[in-house]
Amino acid sequence: MTILEINGLDKSYGPVHAVKDLHLKVDKGQVFGILGPNGSGKTTTLAMILGIVRMNAGEFSWFEEAPKPGSRQKIGALIESPNFYPYLNLERNLRIICDIKNIPMTEVSRVLQVAGLYERRKSRFQTLSYGMKQRLALASVMLGDPEVLVLDEPANGLDPQGIAEVREIIREEAKKGKTIIMASHILDEVEKVCTHVAVLRLGTLLASGEVGQLMKVEETIFLSADNMETLGNLLDNYPGTEKVSGGQIHFELVLKDGFSSGDLNKSLMDQGISLNKMEIHKQSLEEQFLELLKQADN
Repeated sequence: MTILEINGLDKSYGPVHAVKDLHLKVDKGQVFGILGPNGSGKTTTLAMILGIVRMNAGEFSWFEEAPKPGSRQKIGALIESPNFYPYLNLERNLRIICDIKNIPMTEVSRVLQVAGLYERRKSRFQTLSYGMKQRLALASVMLGDPEVLVLDEPANGLDPQGIAEVREIIREEAKKGKTIIMASHILDEVEKVCTHVAVLRLGTLLASGEVGQLMKVEETIFLSADNMETLGNLLDNYPGTEKVSGGQIHFELVLKDGFSSGDLNKSLMDQGISLNKMEIHKQSLEEQFLELLKQADN
């Protein structure tokens, strides 16, 4: 089932074109990351699909139908931190939200346990650390057990422990079959949590797909031997060669899927080539992300 479909979404604030002709599709059960640097249009996109900001053009659908009041009840959204009462305890703050949204009070204990805050339920909000406050905010959007969670930078400003705690909450909710849409500028978090990702830059979609494919780490192998001409011929004819370049000082080789550097080395040795150098460079996720942004700037 398609949970969210966006077609031609467009938004400008005066001369600033925040989101440009955006097309996205999120299916049930996906943890979908919207990745990009600050100012890329992530928050604006979430605000439009939640009806907080009016779009200039385009359309979107929730649960395979046009947006309607009933659809919003299936969505728990954290765009800005809720305004909790500092002198009230956690339990009382969440009970107020249940009163407003007509949600059973039994939900309070459940979401506090999910967020790992049940033992602090009688603590005043003002006594919490920043990480605990963020987890309480997550607990508040899980009240009523919505089918979809929409989260804007849920790990922003957290220390490593806080990031890990938020990450675990998201993973556990995903295991229950929930669909999660998460905006973030932290590449590492998207790679660790999300199943799918869309990369935005200045409101433009650069790439979209499965994290494992889109963020695939590419290996480049640097090789040299005494007889570079023979080595070059063997590399050109090797069945695992995806692309090869260089040849003066060393060759730069990228292998096809299913072929390893060990397989290549054995094949060359079997044909009488003893390598002087075989170095493997793995392109980091950060390098790939920066490369995408660089291509968008050119």
